[in-house]
Parts: sequence; C-alpha cells; structure tokens
Amino acid sequence: MKRREILCLLTGCILLLAPMRAGATHLPDLLPVGTINVFDVTERDAEHTESVDAQTKDTGVSDNGIEDSNHSNKEENSNGSNADDGNADKEDIAEDQEADAEESEAGTEEEELSLQDILGESSIGSGVILEATKTEREYAEAYEKAKNANWGYTNLGIANVDNNLNVRAVAAEDGKLVGKLPKDAACEVLDSDGTWAHIKSGKVEGYVSIEYLLTGIPAKRRAEELATTMARVTTDSLKVRAEANTDSEVITLVPNGEELEVASVEGDWVKVYLDDEEVFVSAEYVEVTSELGTAITMTELFYGQGVSDVRVDVCQYAKEFLGNPYVWGGTSLTNGADCSGYVLSIFKKYGVSLPHSSVAQANCGTTISVSEAQPGDLIFYGNGKSINHVAIYIGNGQVIHASSPKTGIRISNVSYRSPIKAVKILRD
Repeated sequence: MKRREILCLLTGCILLLAPMRAGATHLPDLLPVGTINVFDVTERDAEHTESVDAQTKDTGVSDNGIEDSNHSNKEENSNGSNADDGNADKEDIAEDQEADAEESEAGTEEEELSLQDILGESSIGSGVILEATKTEREYAEAYEKAKNANWGYTNLGIANVDNNLNVRAVAAEDGKLVGKLPKDAACEVLDSDGTWAHIKSGKVEGYVSIEYLLTGIPAKRRAEELATTMARVTTDSLKVRAEANTDSEVITLVPNGEELEVASVEGDWVKVYLDDEEVFVSAEYVEVTSELGTAITMTELFYGQGVSDVRVDVCQYAKEFLGNPYVWGGTSLTNGADCSGYVLSIFKKYGVSLPHSSVAQANCGTTISVSEAQPGDLIFYGNGKSINHVAIYIGNGQVIHASSPKTGIRISNVSYRSPIKAVKILRD
C-alpha cells in the first residue's frame, strides 16, 4: 500500500511540474531588466524526457500516468511483493531525488544569465535612445515637432501677473524698461539665474523677475488654457464675408499678415471672429495656427513728438485696462465693457460725454481722414459702410478696443480690418 501511495505522489509531481516548466520559459519577456534564470527550452525538455523515461522504466509509470502505475502495482502484488521490497524502493527513490537536486543546482549556476546576455551585446533601456543613429534631417524634424508641441517655444514661459510684467534691459530692478509682457503672454526663456530670467517675446528681448513667470509643466498647462487658434492672412486685401460662399456680401478687407481669431474650420471656409461678429474667410488665403500672446515693445507704448499731453494721458489711461473683459452692453473698465462702453468710460474721465453706441459716437466730434488720426482720436469699423465697432487710436498705427468676449480689451493694428471713418473728439 505504501508503495502505491509513493508512486501516485511521484506521478502527480511529474504532471504538475511539466506545465510549470513550460510556462517558465516565457519569463524573459515578462520580467524587468535584471538577472534572471533562463533555461534552454530544448535542453531542459530533453532532460525532462530522459528523466521521465528513466522513471518509467524503474516504476512502470508511462504517459498514461496513474493507470500504468496501478497496473504495475497489480503485477507486483500478484507476484507476492512484501514490505521489505517497499523500503528498498524508498531508499532508491530518495537517492535518485538527491542526485537530481545536485544536478539541478549545477545546471542553474551554469545557466544563470542576465537579460543583457540574452539580447547579445546591443544596449537596452534608455541607452538605445542615446545611441540611436538618425540623420541630421531626422533630428531637425524631431526638433520642429517638439517646438510645435509648445506653440513654437522650446523653453516656454508665461507671465503670471494681474496686469503687465516689466521687461528690462538688464537683470536689475532699476534697469531700463524695454517692453511689457502682458498677463498670460508667452515668452522664450533663454536663461535664468534663479532670480531673473532672460527672455524673448515677439520683438522684445530682456529680463523679467522669475517670481512672476511660469515655466516648465505649469507654463504648459496654463498655455493649453490660453492658446488661441488664429488665421494669418497670406494674401493682399482678404475679403471677409457674412456667409461661407463667394456670393455673400463682402463685410471688410483685411491686409496681408493680419491675424483673425478662428471660431471653426468648415471645409473650404474658416469661420473667424471680427471683433464680436462671426464671419467667414476663404481657407485658401489664410494659415491657421495655435498661438499665444507676446510682449509689447516700449515703442508701441510711446507716442510721437508733437502729441499733446492730454492725448498721451488718454492713451496711457486706456492701456491700464488692457486685457480686461468684454461684456456686451457693459461700461465697466474693470468688470467688463463693450466697444462703445469702453470708449465712453475712458473719455468720461476727461469731461467728454459720449453716447453708448458706436453709430452715435461716429456722429460726435469732427470727422477726419484715417490718415490724419492722432492718438486719442476714434476709429470706426463696420459691415460694409454700416458702422458697428469703435476703437481709440493710440499712435504708431495701432488702436486699443474692447474687441470680443474671448479677447477682451486688446491692441490691434489700425488696419486689422478696413476702417470706415475717423473722428476727432478731444479739443486741444
């Protein structure tokens, strides 16, 4: 009886070990890099087969497993086997198992390899990237893709201020101002000493306090919220239409290089914002990109000689609210105003009373040609010849205006759309 139990136990172990050994051969594909035991499947299978054959000869166990062992036991019992025979077999099995264990230990020491050995001399992990061979053109393309992922910046910075961040000529608080980086505007961080950052943004290059600049992951996350899709005009006098077809009326003309904020791309047409209106331009004549705001130069902030103090003061006061929200029907310079509400609130400080309507404001003051406009004069825009928008001219070919709910109060080129009329309001 003991002999039968031993043979059954041995057979069960053999059956269990066979699938486990087979499964273990896949470990190199699953385990992390390091030293692992790797078995030569062919050699081990051969050893396993020889072992099973040897045991089969000794014990009568074949591929039929328990049935053959039972048959063998029956034959031995019928021949009158006794307990002494069972004890002798026990000792033989114990010796065989001990020999197998010693052989297994020796085999493991010889076959213990690292994953590096399995793969040969080639590098693994990050080393593959560093040693990869690419052409100069492939590296250049990869670099451009990386830049595009950051809106054209390789080391992005975002102004983290409530108004404007001063850009100075040198890294010092008393350094000469060379420009302003508006709230949420972007820059390329060229270098940093932990206190000051050397940046470039638009036409401005200088130094800003690192304390008020987002960089790295925070800058990228902020940029994802701020990035605006723009359509840059690539032809002279782009026609802006009310509807997405060539039969629709032309609202205005936009010059080459000007940018319009994109609402959506609809096949051959691009829906854009013209201040607070949604209009259409041909996709053939614009380049659509995702962009961030940039710095303003001091030249853009200063005015030409011969401009009266009151005009300069009006323009400087108007710029204090740059970036504040657009609210239709509003007149608050801080909480929100529409185009005419913004203008009337600016001029109210200087004792000039204006109506809350761009059409009505166009009938105030003295009409002048657009080429004669000076800082502080009003520039009017519209749908064809019908006025629907007003801005304040601030000199250097620029206007400031409450543009749209998305952009708020902003600075644009005076010809960002075709001006219809200019009016002189101030008496100087």
